[in-house]
Amino acid sequence: MPLSMYQASVPAFERTLTNLKAILEKAAAHAKDHKIEESVLIGARLFPDMLPFAKQIQIASDFARGTSARLSGSEPPSFEDKETTFAELVTRIDKTLDYLKTMQPAKFEGAETREISRPVGGKPMKFSGTDYLIKYALPNFYFHSTTAYAILRHNGVALGKGDFIGSFG
Repeated sequence: MPLSMYQASVPAFERTLTNLKAILEKAAAHAKDHKIEESVLIGARLFPDMLPFAKQIQIASDFARGTSARLSGSEPPSFEDKETTFAELVTRIDKTLDYLKTMQPAKFEGAETREISRPVGGKPMKFSGTDYLIKYALPNFYFHSTTAYAILRHNGVALGKGDFIGSFG
């Protein structure tokens, strides 16, 4: 049986977001143990022209929600980008995971050819569902998830590849 659009998206989002939630919890403990104000890590960047940590988590959450919704033929719920603590970012991930649990595989039938329009670089783009998922949404989701991990790792949070990838048991 071929891989469905649901199988190629929702479980991947759920796994990575669950791992990011655990990473956020480690970061909060690290900040507390090392007497670092959370705002320092929440606002940290890898380079001055890159988005800060909180924005990386917000965008990853947005891609998981938005992609799942669009592939299933629905409108994604909008979350206000207002998180300033690790606890608030964990709540955002929890809300995203709760939303992903509402996704029904049957709603993804025909998603491969569903036309999806999104602005890219300020210009409207049209994708087939397959191209949207494989060439746009997943790369963006993983870019922002990985960048969030890298920001924390760069700032001394004891993380390893296993924290990002998770277990396979």
